[in-house]
Amino acid sequence: MSFKLPELPYAYEALAPYMSKETLEYHHDKHHKAYVDNGNKLLEGSGLEGKSLEDVVKGSFGKNAGLFNNAGQHYNHLHFWKWMKPNGGGDKLPGKLQAAIDKDLGGLAKAKEDFAQAGVTQFGSGWAWIAVKDGKLAIMKTPNGENPLVHGATPILGCDVWEHSYYIDYRNRRPDYLKAFLDHLVNWEYVEEMFAAATK
Repeated sequence: MSFKLPELPYAYEALAPYMSKETLEYHHDKHHKAYVDNGNKLLEGSGLEGKSLEDVVKGSFGKNAGLFNNAGQHYNHLHFWKWMKPNGGGDKLPGKLQAAIDKDLGGLAKAKEDFAQAGVTQFGSGWAWIAVKDGKLAIMKTPNGENPLVHGATPILGCDVWEHSYYIDYRNRRPDYLKAFLDHLVNWEYVEEMFAAATK
């Protein structure tokens, strides 16, 4: 198995004004492509060739930093593009997902607040997450390319808080970027799909 850069599931200008064409061109075509290219080189001779991406991420964690960083970021970005859509966000969630958020995270408003807080307080580069851990939803944050997979959890929503994800559009205003992500970009249908897969 080799890593492949996916096409974006929408046009480069489709997420404007919340995420610009320029940001997506840099983020997808340069940053994500570099994770794919470097990951493929580092996969050779690693003993993890032919494994699923999830297994490469888990298998390289703590053992092969270079491969882990690139495989982890490839996994994160594969989903990140699908976690957004034009005219996303909003407060209408698929029923089962809404019920789990109400039960485990204290409702959508609180979940959004806690998720944004996780993203704002992640020092340096990293990610904010909603993940399924031990059958329940949890809000997490991780540094760099780490994700919930290596902490015994399955991510169902993630937001990239590396500067390359927002600096062109928001400069240093990470809280504004996270608010725009939650209010206008999240593809809750894809979150629901991942939630269903993680809890079946």
